Amino acid sequence: MAALTTRTRIGCSVTGNTYRHPGVLAKMAVTVDHLSGGRLEFGIGSAWADEEHTMLGLPFGTVRDRADWLEESLQIIRSLWTQPRTTFAGKHYQITEAIAEPKPVQRPYPPIWIGGSGRKRTLRMAAEYADVWNAAGGEPAEIAELSGVLDQHCADIGRDPADIRRSVQLRVPDDVETLLSQVEAYAKIGVTEPVLIVRDNPIAQAEKVAELLPRLRSIG
Repeated sequence: MAALTTRTRIGCSVTGNTYRHPGVLAKMAVTVDHLSGGRLEFGIGSAWADEEHTMLGLPFGTVRDRADWLEESLQIIRSLWTQPRTTFAGKHYQITEAIAEPKPVQRPYPPIWIGGSGRKRTLRMAAEYADVWNAAGGEPAEIAELSGVLDQHCADIGRDPADIRRSVQLRVPDDVETLLSQVEAYAKIGVTEPVLIVRDNPIAQAEKVAELLPRLRSIG
């Protein structure tokens, strides 16, 4: 995608944190940022697919474990992207005088998307570390309520909630007008980054969405 495009932003809406050591993930992300000329959007979440962990022999842990792993990873990755050397002595990850070069093209680092809707931990981490909060679906009223929880976490740590873009994943319906009305409903509650998921016949759906781009952009 990076080689065939010049303007499109590139990334996974949510990378499962548990699949890779944060030092490895940080290096992989920087490679994509350089290959794309600074167009990476770095999405990350705590992971949820227990069957994938089982088949790969990876520890799955509890919901709390995965939240702890994610928070430590976010600290490590941001440090590797910005500091000459990183030392981190966490409960789950330990690195010593780690060097990660080159740094990202985007400074201070690519936008961080944190995916998930956990009110206590995930949205708190989004308040502390995210440039974009990404919800894996939900009705506009539910997303609005969760967005308010994120706003409160921002207030608790002294961060302007307007600094965090709001995103939601949305499966592309068969009817064009339904899609436009759904995007309009999310836009009214402050969602600026609808992630449209194509399925069933993905090429045809992607082409349909591409034709709708002018109307989608007009929604704001």
